[in-house]
Amino acid sequence: MRFDLAQPWMLALLPLALLPLLRRRGDTLGFSYLAWLPADRVGRLVGFLWRAFAVGAMAFTVLGLSGPGQSGAVVERAGRGAEVLILMDRSSSMDATVHTNGLQTAGRMSQEPKAKVVRDLLSEFVAKRPDNRFAFMTFSTVPIAVVPFTQKTDTVQAALAATAIGRGLPETRMGVALLAAIEEFEGRSYSGSRVILIVSDGGAQLDEPTRQRVHAGLAREKIGLYWIYVRSGPNSPNLNTETVSAYGLGEELALHQFFKTLSTPYRLYQVDDSNAMAAAMAEIDRQQNFPLTIHERVPRRDHGAAFYLAAMLCCMGLLACRAVQLQSWRKETP
Repeated sequence: MRFDLAQPWMLALLPLALLPLLRRRGDTLGFSYLAWLPADRVGRLVGFLWRAFAVGAMAFTVLGLSGPGQSGAVVERAGRGAEVLILMDRSSSMDATVHTNGLQTAGRMSQEPKAKVVRDLLSEFVAKRPDNRFAFMTFSTVPIAVVPFTQKTDTVQAALAATAIGRGLPETRMGVALLAAIEEFEGRSYSGSRVILIVSDGGAQLDEPTRQRVHAGLAREKIGLYWIYVRSGPNSPNLNTETVSAYGLGEELALHQFFKTLSTPYRLYQVDDSNAMAAAMAEIDRQQNFPLTIHERVPRRDHGAAFYLAAMLCCMGLLACRAVQLQSWRKETP
């Protein structure tokens, strides 16, 4: 945080504040013998204050016009919540609805695209956690960092709404996306619980180097992992029973098995209907409610108003001095 001036050239007018110190000819009074005049301590004090107020009024006005302020201020605030990076799958499969054949119910997911239901529930999740710091990233073929960590939930809401534009690509490259998500935490001071929230309807087979990098990155940055696995229908593998569907490639199960080996907390939420998705979001909301220290960079603070207020107080002092002078003059005038 540093002190600066928005209009520093206005300081060239500052010498004008010395003008009240110059004695005017009209201030002099002629007496034949000064020794006959009684001592006027109050008059001398009022005269001193009058000049001081006049100098102060002009000086503070010039300083206010120069635009004093502080830039780069960082405010520390305390709240409850977590640093949450939302990693949302934007592959083309998320634009489809859930097939209900064989499933008990899919709720809204059988009528609306999965991406829309997920987007709405994530929006509610973000709206309920104003003290959190959110980052938002989408992925399919490549990860796209849409919003860096911020406490401005309006920005995150706008990013979520933007995912409704266009259609996703066919690939789901989870490994690259996870590494990109971990990089978002690198270099940040640890201020509270950290979470990567993956919302996806697919998995991936990660090669060994990628697994090692993900494992080490999550441990190094102390990041917990939540995976909301949205089943697309009865052919999607059931990760709770750890059996591979006859139509599936086992990528979801392989990813789940790898996540279970992580040294950092991991939790799977398998959902196949909108109600289960909402329940999963509510449980995550309850779990991630830890003390969180937030360092927020605030916009430049303009302190010009304080200088104008000081100038106004000096002007009021001038009026008071003037009132005293007039009252004294009238008392002594025959």
